[in-house]
Amino acid sequence: MEVTSIHGNRILSPLRSSIHGNRPLSVLSRVSFSARRNPSLASNYHSIRRRNPCSASSSDTLVAGKDGKPKNREVESKKGEEEGEDLKSWMHENGLPPCKVLLKERPSHDEKHSPIHYVAASEDLQVGDVAFSVPNSLVVTLERVLGNETIAELLTTNKLSELACLALYLMYEKKQGKKSFWYPYIRELDRQRGRGQLAVESPLLWSEAELAYLTGSPMKAEVIGRAAGIKREYNELDTVWFMAGSLFQQYPYDIPTEAFSFEIFKQAFVAVQSCVVHLQKVSLARRFALVPLGPPLLAYRSNCKAMLTAVDGAVQLVVDRPYKAGESIVVWCGPQPNSKLLLNYGFVDEDNSYDRLIVEAALNTEDPQYQEKRMVAQRNGKLSVQVFHVYVGKEKEAVADMLPYLRLGYVSDPSEMQSVISSQGPICPVSPCMERAVLDQLADYFKKRLAAYPTTLGEDESLLADSTLNPKKRVATQLIKLEKKMLHACLQATVDLINQLPDDTVSPCPAPYAPLLK
Repeated sequence: MEVTSIHGNRILSPLRSSIHGNRPLSVLSRVSFSARRNPSLASNYHSIRRRNPCSASSSDTLVAGKDGKPKNREVESKKGEEEGEDLKSWMHENGLPPCKVLLKERPSHDEKHSPIHYVAASEDLQVGDVAFSVPNSLVVTLERVLGNETIAELLTTNKLSELACLALYLMYEKKQGKKSFWYPYIRELDRQRGRGQLAVESPLLWSEAELAYLTGSPMKAEVIGRAAGIKREYNELDTVWFMAGSLFQQYPYDIPTEAFSFEIFKQAFVAVQSCVVHLQKVSLARRFALVPLGPPLLAYRSNCKAMLTAVDGAVQLVVDRPYKAGESIVVWCGPQPNSKLLLNYGFVDEDNSYDRLIVEAALNTEDPQYQEKRMVAQRNGKLSVQVFHVYVGKEKEAVADMLPYLRLGYVSDPSEMQSVISSQGPICPVSPCMERAVLDQLADYFKKRLAAYPTTLGEDESLLADSTLNPKKRVATQLIKLEKKMLHACLQATVDLINQLPDDTVSPCPAPYAPLLK
């Protein structure tokens, strides 16, 4: 159920489904496509904008207050229990068969926030039991929102981001209030506020001061880059709205950026990101799904094997372990490193066997023998800019994998280069001074990365021992602590290799065109 990152700069805005959501919406009409070719139609767009009375202040949008502004964190404690039936009752009334789960709640870390709901076993469960089976009529997919034909066309022209599309769909649905078929589900998403089961929001919603908790980690730049991608999506909404106007017959003047501010859109995007499920072995239009009773009501765990799966007419969960009645049910989140878990779901798993770091190495483009080295690298399955994955517990293997590539970058003698070209493997001539230079560069690189963190491992451990530590600070500290452990292991593996050199007094060879490490 790994969530795919943003791809492309544009999305298509969807029209809401029929009241029971059983039929897909109409595909793009000839009229909407003719607008691209007819300048007079294009001019109408601007007049629509001028007379459009809608604004964020008149809408009740996903993860926002009724004034259209981001929710005030001080007025949320009982929002999820207002006005009518709970989520599970609504689902049973609309086709959910008897199941073996119930919804429970635990307090949020901030008493001003609503408690966190979670799915728990309603009775003792055994391995292989079906916990629940949600009919497709209660699952939101792009097939439901747009229809297969539109999906295929938009994906081939790179106009669609699945997460942004689903987010915008639910935002428009929420504008319908109780008239929306999805009202109980949207209300539950609002209650969760995009928080995972540890009650922490994605760093995409953190303040600048809170992002400083990630100083030294590549995660900080990743958050900034993802936020910029969401902004690009937002900036394209009006253009796509106009091009696909036939999908907005029930909201003819609700231009997206006038109906929803960027902050509201970003909050809705993050909320969808925290609960979207990546279904396997289904059509393209159904691979991203929002499943009531799924995440974030289900807790993710890296060492779990249970996952939501598409079966005939439904999405079901078969448990992979026994549960006592009342215990929280967990599912597998896919082979994601902790940086992705924090970005997408707001938590870090210290037992995550899929955790990894990235080391980027590049051949020096100023090297006179760059093209020859590039050819040798490609022949051995590497690129001129090569990304190496350092998996937790396999740091020695990762360092060993980097060495042949780095040695290639250090070859300077043309005759040695010809020998490398004529060989059938990645073997480079290795002199004692070259090996020392390669290992010294690698050790310095790991030391530099460790020095970029403002705290030591010992200080991180002390922080985490404080039970009153701010939850965002806690997950950030967990992440950087695990990153540092992997970097320390890489450094130790490199130092061990230096200590194994026959003559540790040999000076490193000069390297005017040494490979670059990032």
